[in-house]
Amino acid sequence: MILKEIQRLYHNELDVLYGREEVDTFFSYLLEEYCGLKLFTLALTPDLTVDKEKESLFFKALSELKLEKPIQQILGKTFFCELTIKINEHVLIPRPETEELILWIQEKYEKKQAPLKILDIGTGSGCIAIALAKHFKSAKVHAMDISDEALKLAKENASLNDVYIEFLKADILTLESSHNEYDLIVSNPPYVRVSEKEQIKNNVLQYEPHLALFVTDDDPLLFYKKIANFAVDNLVRNGELFFEINQYLSSSMITLLEKNKFSEIELKNDVFENPRMIRAVKNF
Repeated sequence: MILKEIQRLYHNELDVLYGREEVDTFFSYLLEEYCGLKLFTLALTPDLTVDKEKESLFFKALSELKLEKPIQQILGKTFFCELTIKINEHVLIPRPETEELILWIQEKYEKKQAPLKILDIGTGSGCIAIALAKHFKSAKVHAMDISDEALKLAKENASLNDVYIEFLKADILTLESSHNEYDLIVSNPPYVRVSEKEQIKNNVLQYEPHLALFVTDDDPLLFYKKIANFAVDNLVRNGELFFEINQYLSSSMITLLEKNKFSEIELKNDVFENPRMIRAVKNF
């Protein structure tokens, strides 16, 4: 079948759901993944064809996109901080806002000479831990998660990106101490309140793990409370705590960290000007 005809079919079937520009982006990703071609190639060579095997891949992807399955899950991977990260239904798809958190940490620690000891809590795909291990090459990085499936994938991603990370299966809600002292603890825990579900797109609600997304409305800072308490006992003096947060709960986060005697609390907006990240220092 001619590739331009498949592309035309994608627009006919998907533009009303996603918009023309996004459909072009999807088709570009699939074209490169399945055929090793760039989208502009079709303009230069409009009669390019694919065999039945590749044709079936495009049609399978089209069917999944019509069901609003994320393109990252269709491809089985995404890109995060210029790294390839495998993705499946057991982990959240890394967001650009989380990349901003990584860049902020890199900026804060760029001039520090001593090797860092880092803990990523709720590692999921491992993207945060892997990006930090890749950047801070002398760092000792630990990562924990409650999910066996997530840890399995995170280990694959660490190997894929040629970094060593010590993974631990643990539930931060019940973990009292890791018997380690960390220079840096970072986490992107569940923070979307159940009442905010109506703001979440179908592709997220249907295909990403709710365990990693949602918290109850009556205790939306549950994970942050536990992690802050854990950090009090497991950060070194002058160690730092970094969180990705719910933009609507930034004031409550500041209060929480102050109650735990953290200082130098700093809130940072994401590219959309939403308060999305927070850091604090344990100077006791």
